[in-house]
Amino acid sequence: MEQRLQGDESGWWLLSYAGKLWLPKGEIPHGLASEFGLRNESAHRIGEWQSESVWLVCKEQAREMASVRQLLDEDRGLFQLAGRAVQLEEFYRAHKFCGYCGNKMHVSDREWACLCNHCRQRYYPQIAPCIIVAIRREDKILLAQHNRHRGGIYTALAGFVEVGETLEQAVAREVMEESNINVTNLRYISSQPWPFPHSLMVAYLADYAGGDLKIDKSELLDADWFHYDKLPQLPPPGTIARRLIEDTIALCRSEQY
Repeated sequence: MEQRLQGDESGWWLLSYAGKLWLPKGEIPHGLASEFGLRNESAHRIGEWQSESVWLVCKEQAREMASVRQLLDEDRGLFQLAGRAVQLEEFYRAHKFCGYCGNKMHVSDREWACLCNHCRQRYYPQIAPCIIVAIRREDKILLAQHNRHRGGIYTALAGFVEVGETLEQAVAREVMEESNINVTNLRYISSQPWPFPHSLMVAYLADYAGGDLKIDKSELLDADWFHYDKLPQLPPPGTIARRLIEDTIALCRSEQY
């Protein structure tokens, strides 16, 4: 629910604009609204962390705006709330006017939605489902360096689910398209909201079933089978990719090829 701040509201303040957050000194501001010059600003209470309110203010600050990636090492619950803030700000900014009739929209006071009083259309934040899969071949794991990644990180294969496709079909298709590999024994592990920009990562483990590794160079810079105790630079802890890799390592060690 949107409300006008009086200045005496307290909690954690997520000031977001265009995919960025205000992170003075690399941290989420905490305290009274008045301490951060937020009196009379519009705000949304988007959750609770450490028994205190978490607020979204759709506003750009002149300095210290940064990516939510800086919070990857924080508590998982806090990172998810920060991701919610970034995605909601983007949604509200992109839905000021109705896509059907062009009239001005307003924010719902009961749910995360924007409403059109003219044609009665209702819009919700978009969530794009993605699959991510760690593939094991005996004592090795398939890891790839993606074109979009920087810093030499190798990670699991991933991709967006297409229209009319199941999650399992998406795994098989993405793996074949990116690596020319067939997989079997697919097992669901977990999921993670991923606000880059508005994804839900659905994570799987799988076993190698056949095929010679041949990468799609439009998607990948490199890929290879790595022995579980001789791994390249990995994604940071706290990411679902890192969990998949660590789960695969644990499986390899338990079977001691």
